[in-house]
Amino acid sequence: MSQSAYVHGYNTDETTRLQDQAATLVELLHGDTKYPAGSRVLEAGCGVGAQTVTLARQSPDADITAVDISAESVAEAKRRIEAEGIANVSFQQADIFNLDFAPETFDHIFVCFVLEHLPEPEKALRALSHILKIGGSMTVIEGDHGSAYFHPDNTYAQAVIDCQITLQAQAGGNANIGRELYPLLTASGFEQVQVSPRMVYVDGSRPHLIDGFTRKTFTAMIEGIRERAVAANLISVQAFDTGVNALYQTASEQGTFSYTFFKARAVRS
Repeated sequence: MSQSAYVHGYNTDETTRLQDQAATLVELLHGDTKYPAGSRVLEAGCGVGAQTVTLARQSPDADITAVDISAESVAEAKRRIEAEGIANVSFQQADIFNLDFAPETFDHIFVCFVLEHLPEPEKALRALSHILKIGGSMTVIEGDHGSAYFHPDNTYAQAVIDCQITLQAQAGGNANIGRELYPLLTASGFEQVQVSPRMVYVDGSRPHLIDGFTRKTFTAMIEGIRERAVAANLISVQAFDTGVNALYQTASEQGTFSYTFFKARAVRS
């Protein structure tokens, strides 16, 4: 994946958004991911380490290697891990299509919010399978922007979400890839594929999710593509701002918001 394929950009606001997302969704996405002591785990596409901290804390006695194509992201991830006092993670800058590991190096591989940005996700899974031990597990977590539903409903809000989906497609990715995890993993040669939907539902009774997810994770993500969407002639400035304001209205006391992530676990045969 080229760095330009990451439509959200590499900046301080995006780093903060990723960290807010990870902190808000720890139990939902990671509560059932734990690796045994002594096992070798690869996190492919670690980004700024937003998921790495939880991964390492959930499996403190596993040996975790985290890789990402962006040197800046790897440096930020390393800083964050060191600041948290975590000692079971090592980092490398690397392209997941060309990893310099021997066949069957890892007991487990973890991929979170990566396949959505790749033009050839099946090819990436096959490359990762090569360095996974026979009988080892592959865990993949992805979102699906087509699963976003909200109240008050608003056509402008849907339009700005569609801008995100279009920009990601133009960059070679797929913002709706969550629904495709089962066929992707089976086509890549994995067996015992199990996929579970993880819905985030937000209303006025869940203030931590209103702030942590609706505002700081999802709407902040959409707001971050404003310049790209307008420059690509997908939408006018006024329509984009109207749509983002409408998304913020779903975070009001009378608003609701729901979104589904998909988590898959499979085994290399």
